[in-house]
Amino acid sequence: MADIAAVPLTPTSPPHGTLARAERFVWLTARVLEQRLFAHHFRDGAAGPVETALEAYRNADGGYGHALEPALRGPASLPAHTARALHVLDSVARCDARRSEDICRYLTSVSTTEGALTAIPPEAALPAVRPAGSGDGAVRLPGALSATAPAVGLLHRNEVWHPWLFRATDFCWQAVESLEAARPGDVAAAVLFLDHAPDRARAEAAAERLGRLVRRERLVVLDPDAPGARPTASTAPGCAPGHAPGDRRFPHDYARTPDSLARAWFTDAETERSLDVLAAEQQADGGWPARRLPGAPEPAPAALLEARPIATIEALRTLAAYGRSLA
Repeated sequence: MADIAAVPLTPTSPPHGTLARAERFVWLTARVLEQRLFAHHFRDGAAGPVETALEAYRNADGGYGHALEPALRGPASLPAHTARALHVLDSVARCDARRSEDICRYLTSVSTTEGALTAIPPEAALPAVRPAGSGDGAVRLPGALSATAPAVGLLHRNEVWHPWLFRATDFCWQAVESLEAARPGDVAAAVLFLDHAPDRARAEAAAERLGRLVRRERLVVLDPDAPGARPTASTAPGCAPGHAPGDRRFPHDYARTPDSLARAWFTDAETERSLDVLAAEQQADGGWPARRLPGAPEPAPAALLEARPIATIEALRTLAAYGRSLA
């Protein structure tokens, strides 16, 4: 594979194509980590440079901090940063046993007695923040599915086994199977868990029930052309009927790839309309808008700038997974 340094600034795809515009945006605005990720996924870049860039965010406790998840500033390790690190390692096939052991050691230290990870504390944006339960007498926050399920799902995807993972898996099963009045962020996290949970029959049954819930509670926009389905000057950004600001979700937000269990929730026509919306969200500068991290403080301008390349890479990967042309 070619090293990222060999990637030409002038791409081989049409200069005004989707990928070329996104590449220019990434080179002009992204952190080194996202530049390396883009090169790996779309320009045959090696996985090693991605690992090297990610290492700068790792702390001695095995967790990750230093604004790896851009909405959360400060150096302290947090579950959201560590889930982001797992996502990066998984995407470049480098979630090996040694790295997973360090991560699980950190997650064990900050989890509840049930093995659950806590939601984002309000003070997480402060430079001196310490995670709840870090040994300084702080009171632990309740465990949250949205914080726990992504990490558990990715660890299962990479066939990692650790004592903490058994407890965390049981927590996720209980939380997923008891969801009734879910928020879109909880559902998206549940899908990440169900897509990779070892008990496939149980996962398929839970996903089927969750899909009915999503449609019944209108937690997804199925008709992008319906009044209110897209934000206007008179509505909050990202708001749709029945949705809180920032919680607007389309089918592709749940089924990020065609092999996701959530894909069965939607018809082919609904999925294609959803992908049309995703493709159309590419902005004039070549990047995609970033969604606010649930529970995080209002993002600073720097955080928004760092989050958009992440959203751009994820949008491109989803479009490519469904066979959409990026030319």
